[in-house]
Amino acid sequence: MERAPERAAMTRADATTKEPAEQGTSDASGGAALELLVHGVGGTTPQEMLDDPRTVRITGDDTAAVFRRADDVDAEDRPDDQREQPVPEAYVWCNLTSGNSARALWLLLLPFMVVNLAHWMRPTTRDRTRTVRLYGLLVRLAALTLTVLLVAAACEVALDLAAWQCAGTRACAERHSWLGFLSPTVSDGGWWSDPGRRLALAAVVPAGLTGLLWYLSRRTWSAYESEQPMTREAEPDEESGGTSLGRPGFWYGRRLVARLRAAHTAAGLLTVAAAVASAAARFDRRPGGPAVLDTLGWALDAAIVACAAAAVWVVCRRGRSENRLDRELDEHLVRRLPLAALVLLALALVYAGWDRPGWTSTGRLPGDPTFGAIAFFQGLLVIVLAVVAHVLHRTRPDPRAAMRGLGGPAVAMLACALGGVMSGGVAQRVADWLDGTGASIVGPPVLLTWQASVIPPLLVLLLLLCGGLGRRAWRLRRTELGNVEVDYVGEPRDTARTRRIATTRAMATLTDRAPLVVAVTSTATLLLGAGALVGALTTDKTPSEAAGGTYAFVHGAAETAQALGSWLIGFGFILFVTWGRRAYKDASARRTIGILWDVGTFWPRAAHPFAPPCYAERAVPDLTWRMATWTRAGEGRRLVISGHSQGSVLAAAAAWQLTPGDRKRVALLTYGSPLERLYGRWFPAHFGQDALTQLHDEVDCWRNLYRPTDPIGGPVRLPGDCGPAVDREALKDPLAYGRTPEHPLPAPILGHGDYQADPAFAEERKLLLARLRPELPAQRPQGEG
Repeated sequence: MERAPERAAMTRADATTKEPAEQGTSDASGGAALELLVHGVGGTTPQEMLDDPRTVRITGDDTAAVFRRADDVDAEDRPDDQREQPVPEAYVWCNLTSGNSARALWLLLLPFMVVNLAHWMRPTTRDRTRTVRLYGLLVRLAALTLTVLLVAAACEVALDLAAWQCAGTRACAERHSWLGFLSPTVSDGGWWSDPGRRLALAAVVPAGLTGLLWYLSRRTWSAYESEQPMTREAEPDEESGGTSLGRPGFWYGRRLVARLRAAHTAAGLLTVAAAVASAAARFDRRPGGPAVLDTLGWALDAAIVACAAAAVWVVCRRGRSENRLDRELDEHLVRRLPLAALVLLALALVYAGWDRPGWTSTGRLPGDPTFGAIAFFQGLLVIVLAVVAHVLHRTRPDPRAAMRGLGGPAVAMLACALGGVMSGGVAQRVADWLDGTGASIVGPPVLLTWQASVIPPLLVLLLLLCGGLGRRAWRLRRTELGNVEVDYVGEPRDTARTRRIATTRAMATLTDRAPLVVAVTSTATLLLGAGALVGALTTDKTPSEAAGGTYAFVHGAAETAQALGSWLIGFGFILFVTWGRRAYKDASARRTIGILWDVGTFWPRAAHPFAPPCYAERAVPDLTWRMATWTRAGEGRRLVISGHSQGSVLAAAAAWQLTPGDRKRVALLTYGSPLERLYGRWFPAHFGQDALTQLHDEVDCWRNLYRPTDPIGGPVRLPGDCGPAVDREALKDPLAYGRTPEHPLPAPILGHGDYQADPAFAEERKLLLARLRPELPAQRPQGEG
């Protein structure tokens, strides 16, 4: 790959700043045409996108850039050579999600990413501003509980299991020699063997985890979300309604991210401070305890509660600012709130480390109620969120919305479940590793054991559901066998070929059943989680112990679920770590993880500041700048933005950010697009039918290609005459059933990829360019109104 010569870059810059009268007669008489290609999930190379081994980066950096063929670098100087074919440019953004190896650490942030998605799944509504704000507030509070849960799990591992239980038990400390200096018996009463000092030293682990989350959030924020979108003033014909994706400040949420980062960092540090101080305070408050330390303990608790209330207030106080480009930062808040929490943590460590004769560590730390309270509060938030979502959906029902508008609460429930499984999995594995024979330490809180025990019945339910979906797909396959024969009339029959095509079509429809899977999973998780919470609180025993005096079948089922659940959590944790380690070293595995982030991190961090960064806050401004500078560079300039898969979502988002005058000079070509099939159903408030219809009306023209074998892309399904005006009839896949002069070898089933191989792609692009041509106005494609 080569870089463009400096002369070519200066030529383009000069052309951009010239007035239309200075552009020359070539632009006025026809204008150059540009096709801006945007790839989809998984990424690709500019050489593959441009079908040329010699490409040149004309603008951008190593993270995201626009490329051209080497022969097209000076295409603006040769407009007569570009009248029939557009100049192709490729916008490559895959390094935003699958670049360097540090992105493997993003696996730890999976629950945060999922709960952030729930914020954007709000149903379509009108005139419900306060209810919409309440919806966002509830999601932000659920996100805050996930941060507290993660840090509490780290405290459980470091403070309770390692420093309190294992170091306080001679057999466990002797088995793990690295804990010997913390053990009163092994170290013969060493300075660090005091329980409070053990806890103070172990608090470095959860505090370091909080600091790591703060660092990752701040680093990615400066690398991704510090790019300012193009500033623009409203034009006279610009509508005030429509999707919020067109608002000036939608892709610039750094102020909210900074506020939330300060609040979540403070909450994490305060969780550590409370875990350390509560153990010491419990000893001081016994009858005959030291009065001075008791008073200091109460004062410290009051300060921790006050700071925690301030953190919650920050989370509740303010949502996103989208109507304007908000460049301000709350400097005092962003700095002082985490600093105050850090000071309280330091005071808690000093308070716990004070000499207390006669203090020994027995049983568990007083942390059991913490996990129970978090689980109860999360369940309550999800239920209230579901009620709010239902109210919003009723104001303007959308028949295509996933789960009748309840997609957000369901996904929030899954995020809480992921956080619980990850937290419980780490605690269970560390306890098993430290315990060895299973007789030396008490182990983690019983609630975590109950939560692990509900995993097997949940998996059984999901297997039954998958079996039902598989049976439905098999029946649909039988129907598709006849459809394949109708689509390829006159071809010699090949039973195996027909079955492969029909099977691919049937499997592609399973994507549309995702709402059912999410609904069943989230509902079962909520009910089973509630049962686990009740069982843990009422019995204070593990499931096998609680079922000890019941029927043999019940006792055996409880033991099996507990053992299998613990094993599954351990296996999942090992698989998780292995996958992350492999992704750290292997670029191909890192790209696979990048596909997950391509879908999950499109949206800005509106609920959780520690979620993986939003790549669209860099990609959408990039595309907007490129589209606007091209269309404004001269009269008659034509542009087709061509987006595949996730690239079509970025293309639509960038088109919404243009001024109405610029949008009218842009044509949109999408293929394999999840705009309606995924985003329209799961994010109806932003990609619903009204928003997509408005986009169709405001761009010059829009055509969409899809295949029945594509599991991701689908039709846009606009109502009335807009439908056929946007959606072309489903493309045949494969292009040829048997061997033909055009395809002498068997044509592959392309599914979601290689749409450019279909002649329909070039045909639609030619029609779009002809329609954009100023001197030869063309009619819309057949069926377009």
